[in-house]
Amino acid sequence: MQGFRDRVQQNRRIQRRMATCFCVALFILLVSLSAFFVLQFEPVQRKYFYVYPYHDTVMKYAEIYHVDSNLTAAVIKSESKFKHTALSHRGAVGLMQLMPDTAEWIAGQIGDKSYSLENLHEPDRNIRYGTWYLAELQREFKGNDVLALAAYNAGRGNVKNWMKEKDWSYSFHDIDAIPFKETREYVRQVIGDRKKYRELYPE
Repeated sequence: MQGFRDRVQQNRRIQRRMATCFCVALFILLVSLSAFFVLQFEPVQRKYFYVYPYHDTVMKYAEIYHVDSNLTAAVIKSESKFKHTALSHRGAVGLMQLMPDTAEWIAGQIGDKSYSLENLHEPDRNIRYGTWYLAELQREFKGNDVLALAAYNAGRGNVKNWMKEKDWSYSFHDIDAIPFKETREYVRQVIGDRKKYRELYPE
């Protein structure tokens, strides 16, 4: 008789544990689904995931230099997350993470005689230089954004070498074939973010 009671109690404990596990799993599922649906709301995405400070400045220079403003915004998000004080361990500066020697060359190209390393952190100047540079890379790589973005990240010299060594044409779009992992991930991220900015901030 005692053995029967023990078996009944054991079965009840098992059932309680199973019920508890089911309730916990259901709770987690409901929370996850709720979070998923909340994150789909455009105001939430704009406020927390795809912020857009300096919107007017981006639009101004995108129009001047004939660059997709969403591409510029996506580059800034990937490069600095819109922090104008950003400074990389390699020395890249500001919103669009420009290397000082590249910025100095850009200043010469656009005739900005007031350039200095100290003022490269200025949002207006940094966005102007970075957008001009994007336009220059797009011209150099015949409008191919994958190659232009790869050059922005890894350097135009590396991309030119890859094109020569691997026989890439200007119609190249195989991101997975890019030799540098960091550059592959960068190009993929920027292109994906450009799509989101286009959806969230239609002009």
